[in-house]
Amino acid sequence: MEMETESTAADWHGSDSTAEDQEPPLPGEDRLSGLPDGVLGDIISLLPTREGARTQVLASRWRHLWRSAPLNLDYHPFLFGQEGLNATIARVLAAHRGPGRRFCAPVYHLPVDRADAWLRSPALDNLHELELCCYGFMLQYPPQTPQPPPAAAFLFSDTLCVATIGDCHLTDSTIEGLHFPKLQKLALKQVTISESSLHTMIASCPALQCLLIYRSFGFGRLRINSINLRGICVKAYSYGRGLKFGELIIENAPFLGSLILSDRLHVSLIYAPKLEALGFLSSTCTSVLVFDSAAIQGLRVDSLTTAVRTIKILAVDMHALSLDVVLDLMRCFPCLEKLYIQSTGPGKSNCWRRKHRDLIRSLDIRLKTIVWRHYRGIKSHVDFATFFILNAGVLELMTFEVNSEDYNEEFFAQHRKMLQVDNRASRGARFRFTSDWSYNHIMESSVHDLEPADPFERTCPSKENTNFVLCAGC
Repeated sequence: MEMETESTAADWHGSDSTAEDQEPPLPGEDRLSGLPDGVLGDIISLLPTREGARTQVLASRWRHLWRSAPLNLDYHPFLFGQEGLNATIARVLAAHRGPGRRFCAPVYHLPVDRADAWLRSPALDNLHELELCCYGFMLQYPPQTPQPPPAAAFLFSDTLCVATIGDCHLTDSTIEGLHFPKLQKLALKQVTISESSLHTMIASCPALQCLLIYRSFGFGRLRINSINLRGICVKAYSYGRGLKFGELIIENAPFLGSLILSDRLHVSLIYAPKLEALGFLSSTCTSVLVFDSAAIQGLRVDSLTTAVRTIKILAVDMHALSLDVVLDLMRCFPCLEKLYIQSTGPGKSNCWRRKHRDLIRSLDIRLKTIVWRHYRGIKSHVDFATFFILNAGVLELMTFEVNSEDYNEEFFAQHRKMLQVDNRASRGARFRFTSDWSYNHIMESSVHDLEPADPFERTCPSKENTNFVLCAGC
């Protein structure tokens, strides 16, 4: 057994290249400034707003680039008071010649003429990404009911590729006649919209690939008929204003790869032949998920006539960790390769050697990756983990997120023995301990998180970035 402490989120094997392999630039040589203006402009447009503007001071070669590069304007770095924020955004829009790449700003607190002036600024011409959401602390007197978005909000409908609209009322007259020929990602956050307008809006986006609907009102049912959708994330709201979202029907989604849901929803999957990623199935809510040959309520498999073989990635949220529940889900999804677990409770008795000895002989465990949030090292957790360590023959990586107080050498040494990793079924398996969040809880995230094939995979490690790996030595 070999133990290794890592300081980055990179794979423990490390990189094949070293600093010595890289050819250093000659003294005084500036290779970056030698790139064409168009390439430098694209680089600047990907930087945060402050950093992009600061490139003007690098050298005379850079002074004009920011003003002509596609503008990336995000208000978050400038939260130093409402008036200061308004002045900063106005100054940036006035100084920039355009075109626009991204505009993220709270406009609902503004007078109508000022919001309209911002959105009609030449700096936003040909805008690709728009995010209009209001945050309560920005409003001195928040409106009692959601207001319609500014009249100029959809001036960019012909060029938008990404749109996040929140905290407003999308009226039928607003939606009527809209068309988004290039829109690939749409997020509706805490909006009020009628069922007919919601269907009309989705239908007006023929290129739509990612759809996020977060705590929105005014409709009870959503039917999905889309040949391009790759990812859907829906979070209903159990309280609040207006008609509650309660039913999702996926009638025809031939390329849908991921479905993220929560709360009290009834979901019917009629045709989604490429669905591979599913979550969060939860023990704390009453969501019902109906396949053609299986039905799941919460985490309980209510009926199963034929296994669902398309699902390869599953995320579950259970208060009391239960091996029995997970094994039932694995029978329902026999081709499962990645399992994400979140469990905050003490765990049930997960003794399995006698109880599941017949199952072990017949169950084909295809899991390659297990990611476990809130591993506490108590007996029920150890029993749960050893089932997979000793029986998952193709396991490659098992990640345990532990509390910061357990992230120490003594805890690792103890669990090296308790988890019996020397007797692992997969000789190439690795076991990683981290105090960082071990996967992406997408329900609070942006529509961009729906794009990857695995929407739960953590792509942005924390600043600490600490990992401890029990390496499966030969």
